[in-house]
Amino acid sequence: VNIFETADGYILEAEMPGVNKEGLEITLEGTEITITGHRQVEPLSADPLFVESRPADYRRVFELDPAIDTAKISARMDQGVLTLTLPKSERVKPRQIKVD
Repeated sequence: VNIFETADGYILEAEMPGVNKEGLEITLEGTEITITGHRQVEPLSADPLFVESRPADYRRVFELDPAIDTAKISARMDQGVLTLTLPKSERVKPRQIKVD
């Protein structure tokens, strides 16, 4: 998992080889986000000589900063990489104050 901070929020990237959208579950409970991925390996009609990749589940739990606007979290899955966009609440973003 890679986590980056931007001016507007955070970006979380999780590599999940073999997991597609149907095998992905993201749940948010309070300030805790759980990412679960289910990987299925298609059976072949041949006998395996060497097996390095097996059916497996991925599960990671993260405690979110209370400054994240959980209603605006978005997710995208592209070629086995999950990208979560975790925007900061407007109340914690820096802003300019005009002097009169």
